[in-house]
Amino acid sequence: MGEVGARIGIIAGNGRFPIIFADNVKQLGYWVSAIAHVGETLPELESHVDRIHWLKVGQFTKALRAFQQDGVRQAVMLGGVKKTHVFTTLRPDLRALSILSRLKHWKDDAILRAIAGELEKEGISICDSTFGLQGVLADVGVLSRRSPSKKEEEDLRYGWEILERIGSLDIGQCVVIKDRVVVAVEAVEGTDQTILRAGTLAGKGSVVVKRTKPHQDLRFDLPAVGPRTIEHMATAKATVLAVEAGRTVLLDQAELLDLACRHSIAVVGLSSQASCNSSQPSESDGP
Repeated sequence: MGEVGARIGIIAGNGRFPIIFADNVKQLGYWVSAIAHVGETLPELESHVDRIHWLKVGQFTKALRAFQQDGVRQAVMLGGVKKTHVFTTLRPDLRALSILSRLKHWKDDAILRAIAGELEKEGISICDSTFGLQGVLADVGVLSRRSPSKKEEEDLRYGWEILERIGSLDIGQCVVIKDRVVVAVEAVEGTDQTILRAGTLAGKGSVVVKRTKPHQDLRFDLPAVGPRTIEHMATAKATVLAVEAGRTVLLDQAELLDLACRHSIAVVGLSSQASCNSSQPSESDGP
């Protein structure tokens, strides 16, 4: 349980991850303040936190003042913020411009570490994104009713290895594989659009693999999947979703697995040391 009066801040991006986190930590006894981003954060987050502050992407000084006014000394960064804002709606204030000007490149982790460092200078520590998420992170093993087939296992193994290599380049956390061919790699468009793009290229039977980057700072950009992921996979006729156990958030897990069952999609949790021998499929298993 959180100490009586304990406060935590959420720097909220898109998706349901911030909402699920807020519900969990409120049950632990925390008072929750949220920085929400216009055009990214779901409006319903407002009913799940004690106070919410709506800002535009890049308004660092307003975010800092909001947390200071709410007495927040620890915070988490949850949910993505589309990198396309860099080319469209990003309007950084002077403090944000100062942070960005010190970066050699605008890789995700570099930007987030710089923001975290600036907040910590002001006495606001950034916690790991896994904080307060017991029961929400993926377990090891086959999570769905159907296990992957032998062929799908081979694609899982290949995708897992590919992600380990490209993750070090900070490209993305997701690849789509079919017949040991890389069909699609996640870039700025995000996981859902990557899956749909793969569907137009490969048709039925592709495997979606999602994991953290090597040496990823767990304070930022924790992978998350949910029912919408399964819906997009069904549209793309993908047949397996593999995620990293202990480091991937399963949003609305019961609904996610129910949808996976209805669409005959296998869902597997792999450990960071996985050899991908996550299941022993029978000869009758198939896409």
